[in-house]
Amino acid sequence: MELSGTEIIVESLKQEKVKVIFGIIGAAIMPLYDTFGKTEKLPFKNILTRHEQGAIHAADGYARATGEVGVCIATSGPGATNLVTGLANAYLDSVPLVAFTGQVPTYMVGNDAFQEVDITGITLPITKNNYIARRVEDLAPIIKEAFYIARSGRPGPVLIDLPKDVQQARCQFKYPDKINRKGYKPSYKGHVRQIKAAAKKIMEAEKPVIIAGGGIINANASEELQKVALKTNIPVVNTFMGLGSFPKNHPLSLGMLGMYGQYAANQTISSADLIIALGTRFDDRITGNLKQFCPHAELIHIDIDPVEIGKNIAVKIPIVGDLKYILHQLNDYLDERKNSSWLIEIKKIREKITPQLEEEKGELRPKYIIKCINEFFKGEAIIVTDVGQHQMWAANYCQFMHPRTFVSSGGLGTMGYGFPAAIGAKFGCPKKPVVCISGDGSFQMNIQELATAIYNRLPMIVVLMNNGYLGMVRQLQELFCDRRYVSTSLAGSPDFIKIVEGYGGVGFRVNKKEEFYPILEKAYEMNQFVLIDCQIPQEENTFPMVQPGSSINKMMGVEQS
Repeated sequence: MELSGTEIIVESLKQEKVKVIFGIIGAAIMPLYDTFGKTEKLPFKNILTRHEQGAIHAADGYARATGEVGVCIATSGPGATNLVTGLANAYLDSVPLVAFTGQVPTYMVGNDAFQEVDITGITLPITKNNYIARRVEDLAPIIKEAFYIARSGRPGPVLIDLPKDVQQARCQFKYPDKINRKGYKPSYKGHVRQIKAAAKKIMEAEKPVIIAGGGIINANASEELQKVALKTNIPVVNTFMGLGSFPKNHPLSLGMLGMYGQYAANQTISSADLIIALGTRFDDRITGNLKQFCPHAELIHIDIDPVEIGKNIAVKIPIVGDLKYILHQLNDYLDERKNSSWLIEIKKIREKITPQLEEEKGELRPKYIIKCINEFFKGEAIIVTDVGQHQMWAANYCQFMHPRTFVSSGGLGTMGYGFPAAIGAKFGCPKKPVVCISGDGSFQMNIQELATAIYNRLPMIVVLMNNGYLGMVRQLQELFCDRRYVSTSLAGSPDFIKIVEGYGGVGFRVNKKEEFYPILEKAYEMNQFVLIDCQIPQEENTFPMVQPGSSINKMMGVEQS
């Protein structure tokens, strides 16, 4: 069967069972979009976003919420370069994406043609792999390999550059049955001897702690994690990316650790004699001062990516492989244990903290907003956040009960990520409630995607924490710059309700705490796009926190009883 390059792309996407594509048309990618228009029954939804960054963040949110590969499209030149932030974001958070970019014809490549950039060269450090398709015969094998690489091993983004003449050329189509890429063979099973050694070390430990990272969610290994934790009575702390992998309301859950983590999580980790690290890369937000991180503990590190093991922290027992498989096997070598004295010690750590209760007067504050969200959705909503103070409030106080219910930018900390990612999550999981928690700074960075959400009649809720500042940086200026709030005031921000209404959506403004829950309830019942603009105190801070460069067991903003 002879097909054009663009027809080959459509058929290949069908073979990969792609359901939704996000993108923006342009001259260099127009042949592909023209084929979309000519195809009688397009096998996927084609969603026009209003910015390429919106497209790739939506594809990212779709991937995180569903576990499937997200797909986006951009034209050449500025369209392609507008994907760069999203590719870096997905790369650092191990998100499976395939991005298609238009390119000038092959005979113009390298001649500085109109809207030509070397996008494969630009994105080489921030993609798992990338390609430029120089022959139409190469298209199907490239697409097959791209999807395989994006989803296998440690997931990540892959880019395919499509010269215009290759899109228009024709050849016989046959989609490959399998991939055999030299030098790329992820290890899944793990070494049995190392797994047995890990089991022995766990049974001997007096103060073991599990760190559950994002690798647990990528491997769909939450059930296996819970079996190991419950069988051995080992407490679990989550990294930011691992939230949802272990039920937050479970007695063994200590919440998030790190710079803005929970006091009990940081103190417990610092007192441990054994750390079982699962799918985490030990970045600086988790470890704090590396020299002072977990000084009494030996480390078991299990990860699909061998590069991460021993990169930042010395490891006693390294195991390379798939967490779902390895935890299942590890559980067979473990005996039931109580850890009663260790759990009693942890209970005392928790009891040292005096809860910082918010005043009961009418002031609307972030913890109360999240408390209402927890009460209303009962952990069944997909919570998507932007980046800033609101992100840390959500991470610490939302009751995440299931994997893939927390979607947020971790490694890159990308402001403007949350809203388009929430759109992608809603397309991926249309039957689940989706709540985007954003800030007035982050929301304005991709505010144009209101058109995408409202035009496509997406029933979703945006809860805007509006404090008139770039709040996280303002907090650091308050603590370390003697309140010199340089370039953090958002004076001149728009009336968000009017903007939402201008796009055809619905908005509510909330000033008092007693107003929020009824409006949240009403927003959900409306079954359409709704923004709730919450006016919170300007100098509300995110505590507890670890001062940069300090040990994670030394936290600011903690009251001990």
